[in-house]
Amino acid sequence: MRTSTSTPEHKRQALALVLATAAAPLAWGTTYIVSTELLPADRPLFAGLLRALPAGLGLAAITRTRPIGTWWFKAGVLGILNIGGFFALLFYAAFNLPGGVAAMLGSIQPLIAAGLAAIVLGEKLRRSVVLAGVLGIGGVTLLVLRADAQLDLLGIVAGLTGATAMASGVVLTKYWGRPVSLLAFTSWQLIAGGIFLLPLVLAVEGVPATLTTSNLLGFAWLITVGTAIAYSLWFRGIQRLPVAQVSLLGLLSPAMAATLGWIVLGQSLSSGQLVGMTLILTAVWIGQTQKAQPSDTPQENDHDLARLDLTGPDFQRDCDESPRHQAV
Repeated sequence: MRTSTSTPEHKRQALALVLATAAAPLAWGTTYIVSTELLPADRPLFAGLLRALPAGLGLAAITRTRPIGTWWFKAGVLGILNIGGFFALLFYAAFNLPGGVAAMLGSIQPLIAAGLAAIVLGEKLRRSVVLAGVLGIGGVTLLVLRADAQLDLLGIVAGLTGATAMASGVVLTKYWGRPVSLLAFTSWQLIAGGIFLLPLVLAVEGVPATLTTSNLLGFAWLITVGTAIAYSLWFRGIQRLPVAQVSLLGLLSPAMAATLGWIVLGQSLSSGQLVGMTLILTAVWIGQTQKAQPSDTPQENDHDLARLDLTGPDFQRDCDESPRHQAV
């Protein structure tokens, strides 16, 4: 018999799941300061490649689980939408638009995801979600957009396409489900995304001749915390939470980036930016009023990151466990 959703234990687990999922965009929010202070300059695609491929290969070495049947295709599609294609479009938009415009376009993603979830998954598009999405766009705009921003049509198209790609990836991740352990599923997408980025890196940027100690430290952070752990938590949240709720958590990323810029780099925050930060947090809070959907699938119950200790034996079990079934 399933425990009542009103019990204190269920509320505690639901809160833990939301906090674990929120850790992903918070980790992604460190990318800006790590990139500007530690990584090689003007190598965004190379940085994306080194975020995705080593992390994916490392998780694959741990889990030793390969896709079967149609999951070769599905893993490739998800890897391009969630990682490889999204990274490429994001970086193109960032290089052809002021950072504030690119971030503003990215903030549209929760509304796109909520709309797609209503069509594909049948999730109800609530007015509160639309309100939260609009507040999020306004908050990010106030936080990062400058009055003298110059617009580029192709950059705008790339930014909107990137937001649509990530939203589509979130919805399809939930729609197709997960046939294997969480870490194996994450590894498939990271490897597919990295393979997609590899020819772009070689054609557009090339590989740096040398990497400094600071470069290596920055990449080590992004590969482990910013990618392997963050994407595992993110994909776990997608499976257990409504799409709109997860997508709105993504607004925490620019808020985290601005906060770190203030704390670490001494960047000032204007009154308008503080209002923007407040709107972002309000949007995230409104988004969390939706309840997580209970799951009946064995993998989802066995690998509940709301109860998972990332340093304990349960995490190792999730790494090692073979799938009980394979989707074909």
